[in-house]
Amino acid sequence: MISVERDNNLSSDRDEAATRRDFLYLVAGAIGTVGTTVAVWPLIDSMNPAADVLAVASTEVDLAPIELGQRVTIVWRGQPVFIDHRTPERIAQARADDDNPDLIDPASDASRVKRAEWLIVIGVCTHLGCIPLGQKPGDPRGDWGGWFCPCHGSHYDTAGRIRKGPATRNLYLPPYEFLDVGLVRIG
Repeated sequence: MISVERDNNLSSDRDEAATRRDFLYLVAGAIGTVGTTVAVWPLIDSMNPAADVLAVASTEVDLAPIELGQRVTIVWRGQPVFIDHRTPERIAQARADDDNPDLIDPASDASRVKRAEWLIVIGVCTHLGCIPLGQKPGDPRGDWGGWFCPCHGSHYDTAGRIRKGPATRNLYLPPYEFLDVGLVRIG
């Protein structure tokens, strides 16, 4: 009888020790998880945009002073944005190339503009991030009269579509909306 009671006592002591050990494992795991989260959170939080970038998340541009045929550059979120007040000739040239099977990244002119006379694109080459030439009157504009990237020779047409060179994507379009006849909000 005594040996059975001893066995029962030893068995209950082992069960109690196992329960304590399991509890300690769970507590250590929880503390480790919380500690890791606290250590990693600053790294993750640092990847968010800076306050100065968020402050200029959108910008309004007065289009009235931009003359027909003139191109201007503004800065939005630290990137150049090209605004082109297109002439009827540039619009016709862009529309004539809509069905061209040689377009590297096919897109119609109408899908790239909200108003035919205004083309608004992010002025960063889609190859390696250089800024294409073509905004100033004396700049080379490439073989299609749009923009020319001097870094690696990409040519863009008057709709900002890639036509030749190592870039594989058209110039990106920023989100924008016309607030009035002569006012646009980018962002």
